[in-house]
Amino acid sequence: MTPDDLRDRLSSIDDPDLGDDVVSSGLVREVTVGDGTASINLALGAVHSPTENALAEEVRSVVREAGLDPDLSATPERKPGAEQVLPGVDAVVAVASGKGGVGKSTVASNLAAGLADRGASVGLFDADVYGPNAPQMLGVEAAPEIEDIDGEKRLVPPESHGVEVASVGSLVGDDDPVIWRGPMAHSALTDLFDDVAWTGLDYLVVDLPPGTGDVQMSVLQTLPVTGALVVTTPQAVATDDTRRSMRAFGEFDTPVLGVVENMRTFVCPDCESAHDVFGAGGGEELADETGLPYLGALPLDPAVREGGDDGTPLVLGEGETAETFRSLAGRVADKVGLLRRHRRMKNVAGSEGVVSSATHP
Repeated sequence: MTPDDLRDRLSSIDDPDLGDDVVSSGLVREVTVGDGTASINLALGAVHSPTENALAEEVRSVVREAGLDPDLSATPERKPGAEQVLPGVDAVVAVASGKGGVGKSTVASNLAAGLADRGASVGLFDADVYGPNAPQMLGVEAAPEIEDIDGEKRLVPPESHGVEVASVGSLVGDDDPVIWRGPMAHSALTDLFDDVAWTGLDYLVVDLPPGTGDVQMSVLQTLPVTGALVVTTPQAVATDDTRRSMRAFGEFDTPVLGVVENMRTFVCPDCESAHDVFGAGGGEELADETGLPYLGALPLDPAVREGGDDGTPLVLGEGETAETFRSLAGRVADKVGLLRRHRRMKNVAGSEGVVSSATHP
């Protein structure tokens, strides 16, 4: 069995999202065969993406059918310069909203904990300078430790539920008013970006403040954001503000991974009847209008609030709402992987003088 023979066999595997086989799309990078083992390097885009895990398992199956033992490795492609800005951090996912009060920080904390629960190495950077709630929502009580690393004083973030947490809230006292002018917020954030010593992350989730002010611009200018997750509630006042805020991502060439509709349905615990307190479908309509993926709806469930207050994200619990949050974490990982695979496919097509017909994730 030669590497070319094995590539021919692997070309029978189709990428369900790109509409092409894994060889033609460039997902299969290097193939070597020797001593009964096939070593294959894949351009997978996201750790613990359900879709990519399934693709990798199909590759293993084809290799085994060829009478060889599979040895797979993955090399994701990052944004140019990302290693210099955030060394050791693979993907940066910004969680944003057009207005406050839509549950953005709740989604961010559950997303981070959900990705960690899948086995990923995860950090949560709480950049919401006006309401830094991530430490409470993840049950973090310890302050970051300061250590001398390579001759520099660095902040080592505390960990809770498998998530390393750094927050601008650590820069102010618990009872101090959080008052930031634009330059102050920018300076505080950039200093914190430079000072945190992440231990090597598959995902860094960044909780942005609502809207499109100086802080959001600082994050998009400074960090190599892989993609943004946009959170809204169903009612028009939220979706209208969200639509306007999404234009900011285009200004900085930041892809939007998808739209999440939060607080959609409340199920009465006594009569079990469902009530759309804030309406229904607004997030889905927004996604359709903007041509972006709709990543689903999250219910208005008192257990979500209880988990946030107690410092135990509901995604780690039991029940239908917890499963909805777990599914969202998987879909976000899928979108990160698809974004990178799509970019890889375009690069391969460009190098061959072929125009790709794949749509942007």
